[in-house]
Amino acid sequence: MSINKGHDVLFPNLGIELENLGKSISIFGFDIAFYGIIIALGVAAGYGIAHLQAKRSEQDTELYLDFALWAIIVSVLGARLYYVIFAWDEFRDNPLNILNLRTGGLAIYGGVIAGFLCALIFSKVRKINFKLFIDTCTPALLIGQAIGRWGNFFNREAFGEYYDGLFSMMLDVRDVHSDYRKPVEMLMAKFANNPRAFEKIMEIRENAVLIDGATYIKVHPTFLYESLWNFALLIIMLVYSKHKKFDGEIALIYFTGYGLGRFWIEGLRTDQLFLWGSSVAASQLLSGLLVVTGMAIIIYNHMKLKKSPHRVKSKNRANSRKKR
Repeated sequence: MSINKGHDVLFPNLGIELENLGKSISIFGFDIAFYGIIIALGVAAGYGIAHLQAKRSEQDTELYLDFALWAIIVSVLGARLYYVIFAWDEFRDNPLNILNLRTGGLAIYGGVIAGFLCALIFSKVRKINFKLFIDTCTPALLIGQAIGRWGNFFNREAFGEYYDGLFSMMLDVRDVHSDYRKPVEMLMAKFANNPRAFEKIMEIRENAVLIDGATYIKVHPTFLYESLWNFALLIIMLVYSKHKKFDGEIALIYFTGYGLGRFWIEGLRTDQLFLWGSSVAASQLLSGLLVVTGMAIIIYNHMKLKKSPHRVKSKNRANSRKKR
């Protein structure tokens, strides 16, 4: 086994220099991307969290293994479909590229939506409490996202606009999207409907620096921001899960908390997916809707519980109890 060498990644204001950071390792002549390895680690960690949460709430842990086998496939398909829908221009001339996942192009919100629908169908088929089920699944999803963002780091993608502050990250321009090397005329044509996106990319390009003959750009490490945000939210969810007031509340905290962080982080990114023919970032719009909807439902349920003399117990919880 050998690590394929790449170019340096620098965090100059933190005094961190990662030399020859590759994007893959070679095993018996086969290149395996770090992105795939990290996603696999995220999936494994997610199942571990779901198993522990299910065991703690006396559910049948085998349900979550069965669900994982379906959810992984469905979520990948959903993530790809979401990306293709909002980046159709990349596939218009060669639709077969849709099947080539090695070129990248997975959007987390597509995976979340597909996974949510999969959970709904799975709970109906297995006749278990859907709200309790997603309360158990969402912390697992979140740790997978927190770990998975480091795959973006190795791929040198999902970073933000120009930034020269404390957490500034410097990337070799040869490692990033071709937008940072294309002729300006081509870039203008590509972002004709999104002048703000064009301005962000040009600002990065104009502030590039030469180091030992190589061109580096300075950007926000948004992968890091989102990973840290997700880990913090995960701790809140796990601690609060012991004190939740109703089934479905942990899932609502996930959608609200993740949506809030993603709304801010998405505004920094330069690789946004936009609604067709507009400058509206699809994931930022969805994040805002999740925050507003999630908060409204949480507040409504808490007000309802205050008016009720007894807390509403789950009617179907026994169906998902651990087999004795």
